[in-house]
Amino acid sequence: MRTTVRLNDELLTQAKIRAAEEGRTLTSLIEEGLSLALSKSKKPKRKKFKIPTSKAKGGTLPGVDLNNWGDLEDLMEGR
Repeated sequence: MRTTVRLNDELLTQAKIRAAEEGRTLTSLIEEGLSLALSKSKKPKRKKFKIPTSKAKGGTLPGVDLNNWGDLEDLMEGR
């Protein structure tokens, strides 16, 4: 299919030079570049993320009152 596109003069010059260096047509170079751009535009798949959960059992140590800050502080400081 034929179509018309407007390219920056410098970009077109560089593309023609690259195509000539590689022994290919400007059309094939543009097609490859467009294919690469379209394949990269897809959103990458995100890996599933699982929030770790604790399998620990139990609770507070015997005699520890979570409502008493003084006792908690003593326990944390090893008093």
